[in-house]
Amino acid sequence: MIKAAVLGATGYTGIELIRLINAHPDVSLVLATSESHDGKKISDVHPQFYDQTVLILEKMEPGQVPSTIDVVFCALPHGSSAEAGAVLHKKGFRVIDLSADFRLKNPAVYSQWYNLDHPHPELLECSVYGLPELYKEQVKNAGLIANPGCYPTGIILALAPLLKNNMIDLKSIIIDAKSGVSGAGRAPKQPFHFPECTENFKAYRVASHQHTPEIEQELSRLAENQLKVTFTPHLVPMIRGILSTIYLKLNKEQSESELNNLYLDFYGGSPFVRILKPPALPETRFVRGSNYCDLALKLDSRTGQLIIFSAIDNLVKGAAGQAVQNMNLMFGFSETAGLGQTAH
Repeated sequence: MIKAAVLGATGYTGIELIRLINAHPDVSLVLATSESHDGKKISDVHPQFYDQTVLILEKMEPGQVPSTIDVVFCALPHGSSAEAGAVLHKKGFRVIDLSADFRLKNPAVYSQWYNLDHPHPELLECSVYGLPELYKEQVKNAGLIANPGCYPTGIILALAPLLKNNMIDLKSIIIDAKSGVSGAGRAPKQPFHFPECTENFKAYRVASHQHTPEIEQELSRLAENQLKVTFTPHLVPMIRGILSTIYLKLNKEQSESELNNLYLDFYGGSPFVRILKPPALPETRFVRGSNYCDLALKLDSRTGQLIIFSAIDNLVKGAAGQAVQNMNLMFGFSETAGLGQTAH
């Protein structure tokens, strides 16, 4: 049994981490921090945990985290997470960071897209991008994990088999993605206020979303070639879930059956990626609350375009569930431990 801490435990990602850790057979949550709810029981803030934990939320500096803890999940805002991660990493903790602070390898790119100068650029090269399906061996030995963003997770998994096999016209990739409102976080913001979102459907941050450089960095790494994508996110009036529809041109002729077999082979050892059998297509309700990424492909013979569909729960496979999956690999647990939930 290992001991875990969650820093920033009362945001949406923190709530999911508590839920998943409480269900884990090999992990005990012994510390949960909160700036605004210091001294309160977790169940006072989130009544769903009433009979599951008596843990008290604490206001605590990262340097005060007890040395008896084995793994620290940082669910803190961008910027402050970099400072916390640096302190914890220096003290020898194994750290899984759920912000964007350690994902981008180029500090100038981070500064451009997040309007912050990175306080610890020396850690960017040693952090491991925590997408287990692609970097399992690196994750196992990592001391600092950069947990991927929600949009990038579903998009990268959708494109990885083709990029690794050099099968895409790299100038043709168009990504149309839709997310539930929880992706914006728990702090109130007018554009995500219920009256602003309900009975409405809109694009946002067109050609300027902060996940764009993360997507391009990782896709370029897979392709071994620099590429750019057209990425347009949309806000859907639902709480959670992301559906990405990706359009591209292949650079070699393939049948739909051959493409499906390629994906089945590529993800044969990945317990959380499901390749749906045609004509089934991913839907957010079939992954809600789970750590699955559902993928499907459709070859449009009329236009010659390949269309890839990807669905994840942004708070689970797109955040907390993937963090637990990374922890499992880091500590030698079954990759699926604590993550057996089906959609609800």
